[in-house]
Amino acid sequence: MGRGPTNENTNMYFQARKKAATYNERLWSREGAAELLGISVSTLADYELGNTKVVPVDKVVLMADLYNAPELITGYCMRECPVHGFLPLATEEKSLEGIALRLLQNFNEDSLKNMRDSLIEITADGKITKDELPALEKIIGQLEKMAEVISEMKIVGEKYLNGK
Repeated sequence: MGRGPTNENTNMYFQARKKAATYNERLWSREGAAELLGISVSTLADYELGNTKVVPVDKVVLMADLYNAPELITGYCMRECPVHGFLPLATEEKSLEGIALRLLQNFNEDSLKNMRDSLIEITADGKITKDELPALEKIIGQLEKMAEVISEMKIVGEKYLNGK
């Protein structure tokens, strides 16, 4: 018999545990992982099979630490947290090269200057008029892209700082 399910489980908690199992053998089994997390095997199975509507945030933090998977926290914030589910956060580890290029693209001097100038023009009088809304919407879109690429860099950076 092989190690793993017959059907591919795409659940982020399951995937993170299996990836972490490559450097911590106890994580190959739910039993070993559940023991390290201080939860029952059936509870971990419910998390990994998507049977739990909202995984408790303290357990997400424990799994993120144990599995060295900070993307679990941002994934939780983006997909499961009822309060902050709208935040532009990275939810998976991306390539360092791609992140660097997106950082340079989003934080280029001309783009930042144009955004700053537009924001000053829109807000200088302390009011936002109806005709200024499209420009404000564009600025917010740019800020969301910037926040997402910053979040991507934080995920990769934390992995390297924690000994990937």
